[in-house]
Amino acid sequence: MLDFSNPNIQKLIEKKAWKEQNEFDCLKGIYNFVRDDILFGYNVDDNIPASKVLEDGYGQCNTKGTLFMALLRACKISCRVHGFTIDKQLQKGAMSGFIYKNAPRNIFHSWVEVYFEDKWYELEAFILDRKYLSKLQKKFADCDGYFCGYGVAVKDFQHPIIDFDRNNTYIQSEGIKQDFGVYDSPDELQRNHYQETSAVKTFIYRNLGRHLMNRNVKKIRNS
Repeated sequence: MLDFSNPNIQKLIEKKAWKEQNEFDCLKGIYNFVRDDILFGYNVDDNIPASKVLEDGYGQCNTKGTLFMALLRACKISCRVHGFTIDKQLQKGAMSGFIYKNAPRNIFHSWVEVYFEDKWYELEAFILDRKYLSKLQKKFADCDGYFCGYGVAVKDFQHPIIDFDRNNTYIQSEGIKQDFGVYDSPDELQRNHYQETSAVKTFIYRNLGRHLMNRNVKKIRNS
């Protein structure tokens, strides 16, 4: 899944000149790109390769994490993936109606951990692009504390820590239910843990559910 040798990924790295930057600027540049240039949205599956996420131009926790890791590995920055489940309430608003009612109670989730300056940093807030989050904060301007829904689960909704500056970043961490531990790659994580759902529900998600969810997300972003 971390196909960083893909020509389109290599072209992006060359265009951004990430390999020519110091490690901090490279890491921060990749983080910001995955967060804001790859929009929050729902791909066909969790196990698509990084090049497909880049081609789609959107993703969620697991798929954006795959692209993030591929770009980091291509630039010789050490990283790993940490797997979890989150309560589906976190997705309410992005999911709605029939899709939300029939979604699994516990949804497969992951964030990326990066080794930098002799420390592992937990980076999760690349999941939501800044524009989407900003519009969501305006939609719920009266909320200045805990918020759960629309792809967010944080203690301080109006001031979540989403920028990397030698710190952890979180945007869904308050919705975590089960911890699967850390893995060297998303392939390894998904060999051991994955979204358990029926073939029928998987078909509905791929062909209907995710499109309705992406429509809901776009409506907020463009409001």
